[in-house]
Amino acid sequence: MSVRRRVTVGTGACALALTLAALGVAGAPHARAGGAGPLEGVWRMDGYGTVVTVDGRALREYQTTAVSCLPGDVARATGRPGSYEAGGSVLTLRPAADGDHARLSANQDVGHRLLRRIAALPEACTVPPASSGPRAAFDVFWQSFEENYPFFAAKGVDWRAVRDRYRPLVHADTSRSELFGLFSRMITPLHDAHVAVQDGDEIHGVGRPGTVLPTPELDARVKAFVRERDLAGASHVQDFADGRITYADLGAGHGRLGYLRVSGFTGYDPHDRSYVAQLAALDRALDTVFTPARTRRLHGLVIDLRVNGGGSDALGIHLAGRLTDTPYTAYSKRARNDPADPAGRTRPEPVPVTPARAPRYTGSVAVLTGGSTVSAGETFTQALIDRPGRTVRIGRPTQGVFSDILVRRLPNGMAAWLPNEEYLTRTGRTFDGTGIPPRISEPVFTREEFAKGRDSAFDRAVALLRRGL
Repeated sequence: MSVRRRVTVGTGACALALTLAALGVAGAPHARAGGAGPLEGVWRMDGYGTVVTVDGRALREYQTTAVSCLPGDVARATGRPGSYEAGGSVLTLRPAADGDHARLSANQDVGHRLLRRIAALPEACTVPPASSGPRAAFDVFWQSFEENYPFFAAKGVDWRAVRDRYRPLVHADTSRSELFGLFSRMITPLHDAHVAVQDGDEIHGVGRPGTVLPTPELDARVKAFVRERDLAGASHVQDFADGRITYADLGAGHGRLGYLRVSGFTGYDPHDRSYVAQLAALDRALDTVFTPARTRRLHGLVIDLRVNGGGSDALGIHLAGRLTDTPYTAYSKRARNDPADPAGRTRPEPVPVTPARAPRYTGSVAVLTGGSTVSAGETFTQALIDRPGRTVRIGRPTQGVFSDILVRRLPNGMAAWLPNEEYLTRTGRTFDGTGIPPRISEPVFTREEFAKGRDSAFDRAVALLRRGL
């Protein structure tokens, strides 16, 4: 259950998925009884280390591990059956026919969470934590990764050895800053841009070696470079969505080509952070770009994701719907769901792309990617792999982080961020850690490219599109 947000991590940025039910406690609701609605009661999620309680006023989440149960915030009922609102996201809970299972979704996320009714809250959820000291925080931090993180083997990290090394260093008098530094050292070897430790405004996380995570400064530099170099002579150059989307018709020398730059899948409306407002801003941009006349005229389209800080997967799927006349599966999602078995997974859920009920462009597409293509920028890239029509990826591998992020609260008020999902291709492949590779490799915004005024990936894309890929 998650909503992605762009946040600063170390010297870069990643797309934070705030747990869709980062939902808190106000008493312990009971299981369904006479007079209670079909949704009221206590539910355990399949994976995600989560129990939710539902009554007529709110939906609440409890974050659970073998050693802890901590509450989050509250999603308030909207007045519509099974509908709740939290942080600009609308959550929808739908019961199955048997009354003992349900599905939970968010309007700005893809996929669903499966729930199973349980008789009552776990006992640990009904009493305050026994301790909020450094060792209790350490134990919940370590256990949250132990039960949910899917990629220890792929990363070559022995997490139990990490515990054995660092837990003896934690004592009752360990300072907050010392504990933050210790957590930072524990997670750094994962080199996972969706892993971080947070204490207020201080956040530590690192990306894949050899890559640069997107920042506003990098985004501004690249945008200016592209406008001066690649879009010289272009027409109809226009920014949309608070500058996060740029479109241009490339000059006569490039043929009938279009250029669409997307620097993120969030932040489109600075005055309204709700998903409905973001979607409306995206549609206003796409309605202007994909006019009936232009979709008929274009011979090829460059989609530039080389600096993309992520955001909402659902917005990426929405954009993909403007690029096809044929329904298809973007990818499938599955999550780790067995705390004792790192190989345990939920059943993969296909995520469909449905052609938009609006003008669509279905011709050749060249997608530009690099190590600064992160999170929802990557899931959108993956959604185009099986796109009907001619599509080619050019540049460098993406960052390699796809999952929504679990935000796990710690007893001392810190938080851990970690992924627990995989995004699968039609053949069952994932690109976590390595990133999605290009079909054609070209340098992406290197020092040499900047110094010599070159954009090899863009030039290669234009040349291929002019020849019809």
